[in-house]
Amino acid sequence: MSSVIAAARFSVLDRSRTREGHPYAEALRDTVDLAREAERLGYHRFWVSEHHGVPGVAGSAPTVLAAAVAGATRTIRVGTGGVMLPNHRPLVVAEQFGVLESLFPGRVDMGLGRSVGFTDGVRRALGRGKDDADDFAAQLDELLGWFRGTDPTGVHARPAEGLTVPPFVLAMNEGAAIAARAGLPMVIGDLRDRDRMRRGIDRYRDGFRPSPWASEPYVVVSGTVAVAATPEAARRILVPEAWSMAHARTRGTFPPLPPAERVESLPMTAKERALHASGLTGHIAGTEDQVAADLETLLKETQAQEVLVTTSTYDRDALLDSYRRLAAIIAG
Repeated sequence: MSSVIAAARFSVLDRSRTREGHPYAEALRDTVDLAREAERLGYHRFWVSEHHGVPGVAGSAPTVLAAAVAGATRTIRVGTGGVMLPNHRPLVVAEQFGVLESLFPGRVDMGLGRSVGFTDGVRRALGRGKDDADDFAAQLDELLGWFRGTDPTGVHARPAEGLTVPPFVLAMNEGAAIAARAGLPMVIGDLRDRDRMRRGIDRYRDGFRPSPWASEPYVVVSGTVAVAATPEAARRILVPEAWSMAHARTRGTFPPLPPAERVESLPMTAKERALHASGLTGHIAGTEDQVAADLETLLKETQAQEVLVTTSTYDRDALLDSYRRLAAIIAG
């Protein structure tokens, strides 16, 4: 096995993607089942995400889902990738993670993002606007302050105060600089734009200030990794998500995942076809040997300490098989 791969941690982020013909509840149960399998296979963390009003995603309450995942597992670290801080009051977020850490001590991660709702309607429903993301640095500082017990008004976050819940910043563009100034680990994607990703990592490392949370930079790179017996089988894992992204960019809605064979029979406009083809590129996908080589290149290029795998597809058996094959690569 590559010493570069052996030195890295590998984790899973599951977005609870819905599938055509399957209810939201099934997508959530699939996430919990995948967490159990990820633990059995030896992955380091299992994270869930936050999306509101999106037909293609069931995961709208990440701390609630993280609690279900933690309750169904025993050893794997559990967290969020992430809680979108502009959508919440920092005190409430601190309290939620304080409860999680109290129930599952030493296993909880607090991944935090700065995105607001996907559409104007969702943002209105959340009581937020596009500019609320600009307050992320101040919100982050306030959130961490609740764990340190530094609020000047005398209010205390119970049971968060005094607990250590490792925070991570989901970072692109300005987020990398915020993570660096705060001295926090950074999660960065996507793998499809390596130059942009490397610029963000360099910006983070150059500006990093040690903090009580992290004494040195810690980089997690995230993206899709699909492993199968043949390159074509790996490509088919990517097809449903690529089509959903193309659909979202041309029609404004992010739909449930369709089966790959249905996507391949769909009539597409020239723009849809181009977007779909683009969505199939830039990922790490192929046989075990191909994926191992690509992972080694990625880790050498980025010097990242961890890879967060975010693969979604319609075929659950193919998805589970991909994670099992990847685990075998990691184990050598």
